[in-house]
Amino acid sequence: MNKLYLAYLRCVGGVLRDELEESRFKWFVRNTLEVVKALKGVDYALYKFRRPVDHVSVDLDILVSARDTPRAVKSLQERGFRVIVSEPYTVTMERRGFIVDLYTMPSFAWVVYMDGYKLIEEHSSDVELWGTTVRALSREAEVAVAAAHAVYKEHLVLLMDCLVVWRWLSGRAWKVAAELGVEDALRELLEACDIVKRGLAEAPYRLRPYTLARAYLGKALGDPVFRATLPNALRYLLSRRNIGAEVLGKLTRRSY
Repeated sequence: MNKLYLAYLRCVGGVLRDELEESRFKWFVRNTLEVVKALKGVDYALYKFRRPVDHVSVDLDILVSARDTPRAVKSLQERGFRVIVSEPYTVTMERRGFIVDLYTMPSFAWVVYMDGYKLIEEHSSDVELWGTTVRALSREAEVAVAAAHAVYKEHLVLLMDCLVVWRWLSGRAWKVAAELGVEDALRELLEACDIVKRGLAEAPYRLRPYTLARAYLGKALGDPVFRATLPNALRYLLSRRNIGAEVLGKLTRRSY
């Protein structure tokens, strides 16, 4: 539930070592490299990808510039991927169980909470993955992204989120968070992780309603793009046939 299962098994070793989990990790990386190869010439950055420890994700998140999104979709379709969801700011594609989410802007319910273009252009760099050069967000940007994603979108703090800030938080990370307008979210994440660290709650940790209200109010007051796209949430709700079940699921889930 905290996306640390692979790291835990590797740490414990011995009889608990799970070859199936190792195989899943290799499968994920191989598919990631194939997707990256398909995006040659596209302005992109792997998103929520770099972590202090190896982990197996349920999908591959990629920021793609809006102008390059049609090209990215076509290139992946030529490699057998199919579009399963197409929404403002997001295209979800799938091939044989491997899911790729292409984001032009980090968002929830069609509400933009971070500048995807700025993340790609100003906060990404080349990193090595199994001997291949890929484009990914900087560690400092991943700290800001972890905070914003946990607070504004998921309302849940995973132990992996805490590990990201415990390992990579720095003065530069604070500066990046401020530049991206998510400094308040980073403070909320640190507070939640401190609660977990002191043993007062377990992770995944569900953020309290008053914490979310404070975070959303601050975001709406300080971020004009967030404020301008906030009405999209109503359109999103009206577009859903089973919105009641979706909301209930989000309120009762223990992880994602």
